[in-house]
Amino acid sequence: MSAFLADLRFALRSLARRPGLVAVVIALVVRRALALTLAGLAAALGLSRLLESLLFEVSATDPRTYVAVAAVLLAVALVASVGPARRASRVDPIAALRDE
Repeated sequence: MSAFLADLRFALRSLARRPGLVAVVIALVVRRALALTLAGLAAALGLSRLLESLLFEVSATDPRTYVAVAAVLLAVALVASVGPARRASRVDPIAALRDE
């Protein structure tokens, strides 16, 4: 845990020195959320046999279903990650370091 806090302090100090990094941080958070979403979709494809037994009148590998689910998951991931990333970018790094 202390290594994580040290990394966090370093990141906050870096952001304080270079305000242009805020956009980079937001992009990294969103990229990680999208990567996790894509990993979930890959797991769903891998478990398609199980899914096929649970679905009613839909093939487990139906392309339209996967595209629709992927679009919904990507939209939810974007909405869920952009809000906290923008809120975190508004925090003054120096004030956050002082509060610790």
